[in-house]
Amino acid sequence: MRRWIMHVDMDAFFASVEQFDNPELRGLPVIVGGQSDRGVVSTCSYEARVYGVHSAMPMVEARRLCPQAVFLPGRMKRYQEVSRQIMAIFNDFSPLVEPLSVDEAFMDISGMERLSGSEQAIGIKVKAAIKAATGLTASVGIAPNKFLAKLASDMQKPDGLVVIRAEDAEALLRPLPVRRIFGIGRRAEQALLQFGIATIGQIANADIHVLQKALGSSAATVKQLAHGLDDRPVLNSSAAKSIGKECTFTHDLYTEEERRHAVLDLCGRVGWRLRRSGVVGYTVTLKVKFASFKIITRSITAEGPISYDEEIFTLVQKLMQAVKWTEGVRLLGVSVAHLEPAGAVPILGFAEDERLEKRNKAVDKIKSKFGEEIIKRGL
Repeated sequence: MRRWIMHVDMDAFFASVEQFDNPELRGLPVIVGGQSDRGVVSTCSYEARVYGVHSAMPMVEARRLCPQAVFLPGRMKRYQEVSRQIMAIFNDFSPLVEPLSVDEAFMDISGMERLSGSEQAIGIKVKAAIKAATGLTASVGIAPNKFLAKLASDMQKPDGLVVIRAEDAEALLRPLPVRRIFGIGRRAEQALLQFGIATIGQIANADIHVLQKALGSSAATVKQLAHGLDDRPVLNSSAAKSIGKECTFTHDLYTEEERRHAVLDLCGRVGWRLRRSGVVGYTVTLKVKFASFKIITRSITAEGPISYDEEIFTLVQKLMQAVKWTEGVRLLGVSVAHLEPAGAVPILGFAEDERLEKRNKAVDKIKSKFGEEIIKRGL
């Protein structure tokens, strides 16, 4: 039986929900995110992307690039409601569904063509079901593995459907820039460019010793990806557990400095537990309980697997910028979900700064000997 993995990614999800619910917004640039000067863009419509706006961009920059846009704070409950509809559709097509965030997921559809037609026909049916249930479009990538499926879903956005077959994978990958390998950042790209490596094909042809000089211990994994190889399984939601830590405070927190100190400590504890467990994760969630006992959660999916305290803290800071801190805080929590064994993950978790890796290892060594409470990070 041939292996087929489908990656479904909703198109500009938050902004698309807003445009669907409010027809007056259709065709207009819509930007969803934190409304303060320190806020960041959660997502934006394709009409806004024409102006260079993209997710995770500071809101100040987005306003400069596209001042005529409609700026909205977002409605997480509504987005989660639509997400549940979409995930229910996925479960109708496969027993193996691995959500990555509220608007994307992997599905293993191997063998399902006997019930629902060819792999391409299944993709068409999934897109049609989502459209009928929510009024929204999704982009679908179908391939023999996760890496290629995720790459395919991004190739014809919005409303795309791309199938990559195993025999076509290497030829398709060869001319693509190295940044198209999920997880390769600017610094890793620069390291490769120093050796004249600019495309995925050049990675595939490169001597492993050269790649090790540029990428360190990730070299062999990257070379496999460059050949279109990735054997990670699709893990259903019951297997996608999380590691987290939360703290209820003796006195409510009111200042930004208090909150940042508390969150930094939580990120250190979560990072330590991830590394001690030998896993990495993809989705970071911030939980906040206010003095009024109102509870909110905010989540973000990283570009690659994470386990270092600093990586988690950077993402949590983005989530904090999207929260309205209108009252005291009783509890804060940080968790990382969608876990995979660190040694088996073929997506890059570059320690782009070797000092980052060394610093975390030094902290881990101290904690292993004297306990988790012995050392805390400062701002």
